[in-house]
Amino acid sequence: MKRRTVSRLILLATLAAAGCAVGPDYVRPPVDVPQAYRFADEGINVPQTPATYWWSQMNDPVLDGLIATARANNKDLLIAAARVEEYYGRVMTTRSGLFPQVGIEAGGGRQRISTTNGTALPINNPFNQTHVAATASWEIDLFGRIRRLTEAAKADWQASELARRSTEISVVAATASAYITLRDLDNRLRISQDTLESRRGALELFRERFQGGVVSEVEFAQARSEYASALTSVEQFRQQVALQEDLLAGLLGENPREIPRGKSISELTLPGVPVGLPSTLLEQRPDVLLAEQNLVAANARIGAARAEYFPTISLTGAFGAASTALSGLWTGPARAWSFAGLISMPIFTGGAIAGDVKQAEAIQTQSLQAYQQSIQTAFREVADALVSVQRTRDQLNAKTDQVDALGRYASLARDRYEGGYTSYLEVLDSERALFAAQLDQSTLIGSEFGQLVQLYKALGGGWPVESEAAQAPQASLSQPETRNKE
Repeated sequence: MKRRTVSRLILLATLAAAGCAVGPDYVRPPVDVPQAYRFADEGINVPQTPATYWWSQMNDPVLDGLIATARANNKDLLIAAARVEEYYGRVMTTRSGLFPQVGIEAGGGRQRISTTNGTALPINNPFNQTHVAATASWEIDLFGRIRRLTEAAKADWQASELARRSTEISVVAATASAYITLRDLDNRLRISQDTLESRRGALELFRERFQGGVVSEVEFAQARSEYASALTSVEQFRQQVALQEDLLAGLLGENPREIPRGKSISELTLPGVPVGLPSTLLEQRPDVLLAEQNLVAANARIGAARAEYFPTISLTGAFGAASTALSGLWTGPARAWSFAGLISMPIFTGGAIAGDVKQAEAIQTQSLQAYQQSIQTAFREVADALVSVQRTRDQLNAKTDQVDALGRYASLARDRYEGGYTSYLEVLDSERALFAAQLDQSTLIGSEFGQLVQLYKALGGGWPVESEAAQAPQASLSQPETRNKE
């Protein structure tokens, strides 16, 4: 009866203390959020939903396929997905301390005791010894140490999922940017090849005229020089195309290979510029959410460290049988059991616990500053991307006007040369300028797409909530529990 009373008292004490966990409860710190994005274009509004795959706005099925392959096979993304599983396992391990640990053990052996050491000898010497027992142990989490550690482990797990999402964003953006750069290089290679063909025709014409004594060797040498310059550009762009294909294959998680092409860069559709409230950035950017989860974990570990000041209560028990013969295990006299409770409390640790608390508080302060820094970085990256989109578009418009003007200039210069009104040097100057402007125009077209990719990446919007290639162990990640008691 007395043992039952003690057990009931322990159970009641456990239930009464179940809601108590020392340490501070997490409260999201206030942050300075601007009212509007700097350089935002209020005239364009692209709805953002988690299911929106923004890259599909470019209307290139080949790009869609490449991104799908990257999301499924990219090694960095697969590593990040495996890391989510790792941290989920850590949650399971940490949380297991909240429950009784039950096991079973069985063993047997044969032993002989020395007859000359003065000890009492058994009836049979040597003799057999067998035992089987069920064991149980339980640390009663009165002051929330294990609960705080579990809270921290859940935050770490959620942070790992957010890190996977951040990696997915980076991989998708890198794949889209690499494909855009590849199509830009293809376009510049085409411009160079067209210029090469034009200069090849001019070179053959000047060779015939030089051999016929119509033009001087100076003009023939100039034609040869311009042909060689165009040929050099062609070979340079061929090299860059091959290198870009290798880079893109690596993002796809594959060995270097030729990459299929879809629409040309001039045929791709520009994605719309998304706009929204800056406050939504804090709920969309995985790196910002990750930094907050690190802060949650650090905050919980303060409570775990402070709980070391308080007593630890452990219960252990065993029930089984022991006998010198296997057949005797199942008889009443072989029965054996034990039950024990242990209370331990630090009295003097030389500052060890205080040091643990101080470390936890310092780490929490670092995590807080890192969280606030990640928010500032997010707003800066959005502002940079917005101004880059606008200014790149303005540069492209100006460059397009320049290409049109230089094309007209080159045509007029050649007509003037054929009419004998100017030297061939003017033709060369006009064609050199046109060639350089066409290359710059192609670069700016690619840059405009690239800046839009960076904008979507900076906003953290329009991305799938769960990756098809690697999902978290559960469909949703719940926020860590909070308690109101110290």
